[in-house]
This record gives sequence, structure tokens and C-alpha cells, in this order.
Amino acid sequence: MNLLLLIIAFTALGGVLSVLAASLFLLLPEKKRSKVLPHGVSFAIGALLAVAFWGLIPHAFEQVERSEFQHLSGAIMLGLLLFFVLEKLLIWRHCHSGSCEVHVEVEDTSHDSHGHGHKSAGTMILIGDGMHNFVDGVLIAAAFLTDVKLGIVTSLAVAAHEIPQEVGDFAILLHSGFSKRKALLYNVLASLSTVIGGVLAYYSLEGLQDSLPYFLAMAASSFIYIAVADLIPSLHKKTDIKTSLQQIALILAGVTLIVSLHGVAHDIQLEGILYEGHNHQHE
Repeated sequence: MNLLLLIIAFTALGGVLSVLAASLFLLLPEKKRSKVLPHGVSFAIGALLAVAFWGLIPHAFEQVERSEFQHLSGAIMLGLLLFFVLEKLLIWRHCHSGSCEVHVEVEDTSHDSHGHGHKSAGTMILIGDGMHNFVDGVLIAAAFLTDVKLGIVTSLAVAAHEIPQEVGDFAILLHSGFSKRKALLYNVLASLSTVIGGVLAYYSLEGLQDSLPYFLAMAASSFIYIAVADLIPSLHKKTDIKTSLQQIALILAGVTLIVSLHGVAHDIQLEGILYEGHNHQHE
């Protein structure tokens, strides 16, 4: 299969389909929805960390000489700091906590009879998600250009963390005054930037093979940051033994799935055809 078609298909999986899957949660009663979401967050944590440490970082180091190891490690560190700054500026992504400034703005403007504060908060989230999804598309394409199986597990990890995030997006958009139909439409449009990022990266990254390890390092930084800074803190709100054991089990399930998929993808019989198309693109 053509590598570009694979990138389009899996960026759609990580973007548009994750939004549609998340929209199914809106059909659940609110009480059930609040119970299901934390389980999805726990699973996403395991998936993100497994892709970063089992897939992206090892593949990045395989692509460079030993003399560049320190530079690549520095790129991972700088990536973590960059994503911290971007999140502070509300550009990279919105937080998952009900006490952050984005949510406080929504709550504090509830008395605005014109609803301008509500709509503004919803619009900021859509813009931030659009930019976040665009970068996800670039990262998925970079992974595919390096290794097909790495691209597959990277896109699955993106989808895994996007679903619980998109559920939160829907809740905020609805609270911001969007109807369910408009919330779904605008979220789908924002998710299309994943495909756009993947296609643009496919054409622009082909002549930048030496830069691919650093794109993979940035991808690892983003996944680690999302898991550690955004998702894990939300799990500490409940500390009882039963919930803690469920969280640990689901995190391990996410790790196990990604590690297993990484191994299975290596043995797929069609891998030779996929790599033939990949090598053809670089001849």
C-alpha cells in the first residue's frame, strides 16, 4: 500500500475517528460517563508511555551515530520544556483539570447574560486542539517515514489519548453554549488538521531524513508530557485501594497492548510490501 495512503488513513484514525468515538460517550447518562472517563485516561497513560519509551526513543537513537546521543537526549529534554511553555500559553493544549484557568474562565463567566465568556472559552479550546492535532499529524507522518510499524503504534497511541481528551472537549463546548450538533461539527473540523499535518509532513520531511530522529524525540517528549503532566495528576484525585489498583491495571493494559502490537506488526506478512513502497519513496 502507498505510504501516503497509510499516513492519511492513520492520521484520520488518530484524529477524526477518535472524535467520532468520543462522541459516543455523550450518549451515556452523565453518571455513567463520569465513571467511564477515568478508566480511559488510565489506559491512555500506559499507551503513551509505552510508545515513547518502547518505540519512539529507541528508534530515534537507532537513526543517529553515538556522537549524537547527547544532542538527541537534549532534544527530548528541550521538548518537555517547550510543551510546558506552550501549555502555559494555552496554545499547545487545554488541561484536563476542573481547576485550571480555562475551566475557571468558563465557570466565572456563567453570569454573563450575553454568553460572550462561554463562547470565547469554547473557541480557544477548538483553536488549541486544532494546533495540537496538526502537530500529532506531523508526528505520525514522521514515525511512518522512519518505520511503518512505528507509525501504526504511534497513531494508535494518539487515538488512545485523544478519545478521553475529546470527551472533555465536548463537555466544555456544550457548557460554552454550543449545541450538540455544532460541538460535534467543530470538533471534527479541528480534528481534520491531523490529516493536513500528516500530508504536509509527508512531502516536506522526505528531504529531511537527518531530522527524523529529532522529530521522533519531540514526539516522545509530547507523549511523556501529556501522560505525566496532564493525565497522571487527574488519577490522584481518588486514592482508595480499589480505584488505585484499577488505575495500575489499566495503565499496564495500555503498555501491554502497545508492546504487543509493536511485536505483532514486526511479523506481519505484508511488511515487505509496505517497506518496498517506503524505500521507493526515498530512491
